[in-house]
Parts: sequence; structure tokens; C-alpha cells
Amino acid sequence: MDTAIALALSLFPVLMILAAMSDVTTMTIPNRVSVALLIGFYPTAFLDGLSVQTVLACTGVGLALLVAGMGMFALRWIGGGDAKLFAVAGLWIGLSGLTPLLMWTTLGGGLFSLWLITARGWMQPYAMGGPVWFTRLLQPKGDVPFGVAIACGALAAFPQGELIRGFHGLF
Repeated sequence: MDTAIALALSLFPVLMILAAMSDVTTMTIPNRVSVALLIGFYPTAFLDGLSVQTVLACTGVGLALLVAGMGMFALRWIGGGDAKLFAVAGLWIGLSGLTPLLMWTTLGGGLFSLWLITARGWMQPYAMGGPVWFTRLLQPKGDVPFGVAIACGALAAFPQGELIRGFHGLF
């Protein structure tokens, strides 16, 4: 049983890393990644032994972050894939990990943006010989793949989330 729970819990970091890699290389986060995280949460939560109230609270956090993400998307601060990824990250993290999720995502976004601004200045001459995605990433006025910040924030906050707390409660 512990192996099944551990495998189910591994879905979150694997898909978060996949989302970040996709955002860096294509500037998109596939809907199938967000849908897989959405669908995978509920069996994982119940397998992990979370109560119905905790699952509902996690769902509320996910919905709140979806609304916030939709607002940021409407303001053109983030893309639609980022908004969906942010929502499913909140779903998996829940209320106990919400503050760390917001803090780490903000910190990760700031640091990644600073690195990208710096890299766009001094690495631009080297970008032309690299892969297409790397050249696009280093365009002086190019977009920032914010899915990287969301994934970093979610991975850093995951240990404080409801699912990990439930997993540790099994021992």
C-alpha cells in the first residue's frame, strides 16, 4: 500500500517538471499535463487517506488560484497554461502549503526573471548557435516562461502540502 501511495504522489513532481520543461522549450504548457494533475489528485488524495473535508479544502484552494490565474491571464501577466498549472498546483498543495507555494513561486519567478534578463544581455551572441527554443528564450524582449516559477514554487511547497502530511501520517 505504501508503494502505491508513493507512486501516486510521484505523479505531481514528475508532471511539474514536465510542465516547466515544456514551457521553457515551447512557451506552452500542454493541457494534458494540467488535466493529468487534476484527474490524478482525487484518487491520490483518497489513497493517501485525506478526509473529504481536506479534499474539499484543496479543491477550494485550486479554484481560488484558478480565479486568480484567470485574472492574471486577463491582464496578460501570465499565459493560460500558467493559470491552469497554478490552479492544479494549489489543488495538490492545499491550504497548509498555500503560503509556501505563493512565497516560493514569487521568489522563483523573481530569480528566474533576473537570470533571464541577465542572460539575454550577455548570452545573446551565443544563442544563435543553439537550439531554436534557446534562441527564442534569449530574445531581448521575449516572454518569460512563468511555468518554471510555478513548478519551482510547487515543488518547494509540496513537502508542506496536505498530501505529504497525510502520507507521513500513515507511518
